[in-house]
Amino acid sequence: MADAGDVTPPWWLKPANKVFILMTRLGLSFGGESPVVLTVPGRKSGAPRSTPVTPMTVDGKQYVVAGFPGADWVRNVRAAGEVAVARGRKRERVRMVELSADDARPFLRVFPTEVPTGVGFMKRAGLVTEGRPDEFEALAGRCAVFRLDPV
Repeated sequence: MADAGDVTPPWWLKPANKVFILMTRLGLSFGGESPVVLTVPGRKSGAPRSTPVTPMTVDGKQYVVAGFPGADWVRNVRAAGEVAVARGRKRERVRMVELSADDARPFLRVFPTEVPTGVGFMKRAGLVTEGRPDEFEALAGRCAVFRLDPV
């Protein structure tokens, strides 16, 4: 069931994600950023679902911001809690803890600086217009923010 604030992902996202997953598994980075492949069981099928995400490190902890409201991987993470994260050939299990809207605000403010490639994606999705920190902070409660805790 879709939330009222969901954004339809662009048609090219799934094919692009497959390319990014392959490149990430080969250990390639994108503009200095180091995406990871997040694999989580599907909430209905239980089949593993993989998506590339780019964590940011703030005060020694890693966080991930959903690229748009209503993303399937977010719903799957909420249902599963624990996921596998792969960096190249290295895999680890992590617990993804969703932050409240208030707790997410400071992380959304630093997102455009920490994950600049995410800015263009969110501009194309129509979530922000200029990519300023205050625009990202305003997404609190719409775009999920997760902290990655080692298991």
